[in-house]
Amino acid sequence: MAAVLSCGSHALLSHRSAAALWGLTQIRSEPEIDVVVPRKAPRRRPGIRVHRRTGLSPEHRREVERIPLTDPISTLVDLASCSPEWQVERAINEADRLDLVNPETLRRTVVRLAPRPGMARMRKLLGLDALTDTGLERAFLSIVRAADLPLPKTQVYVNGYRVDFYWPDLGLVVETDGWRHHRTSGEQATDRRRDQAHTTSGLTTVRFGEAQVRYEPEYVRRTLAAVVEQLS
Repeated sequence: MAAVLSCGSHALLSHRSAAALWGLTQIRSEPEIDVVVPRKAPRRRPGIRVHRRTGLSPEHRREVERIPLTDPISTLVDLASCSPEWQVERAINEADRLDLVNPETLRRTVVRLAPRPGMARMRKLLGLDALTDTGLERAFLSIVRAADLPLPKTQVYVNGYRVDFYWPDLGLVVETDGWRHHRTSGEQATDRRRDQAHTTSGLTTVRFGEAQVRYEPEYVRRTLAAVVEQLS
């Protein structure tokens, strides 16, 4: 509170400090406290990491334990500008678990925000720049061809569920998850039931994330080839 008050009436706790106060990250001893202020604000103060921003409006202001801080969405975007991806991803999941903001609302809001630090990383984590289903399918099939494997059936129904790729002779199902780690809890539950249905019927299910298909094709190729060899 002292840090916020010392930066003026429009200052808000922000970035890592706001994330900790919201309960999105673990509270750790930081050398400086993050505070965001309007552009025309006092110079940086000892012990306070001052972030200046235009367009800082009352709609971004919240209070936790009577301390003014940025709203959850602003806090997550700010966190993405100064923290590793794994920490931001965990914070997004915590925000969903605490009912502060769900991933779908976060996606809809982020696409309307003006560009600022953290936006590119947040868009990536939310899958806003993700491949279309068709693009992801083409990318995976190119890996299958590179592994010199037979082409699978695509988008067919198995055990009552539509699967991305299916090798009936091998009993193998492959799902390519287009950033589904931020899907709703109901959709995640459906994925679990889908995998369990395939397992109980004797099928092998392997999941690859979009990031793996896009940026680690050699790893996907080796893994897929090893699974096929075991099932052959």
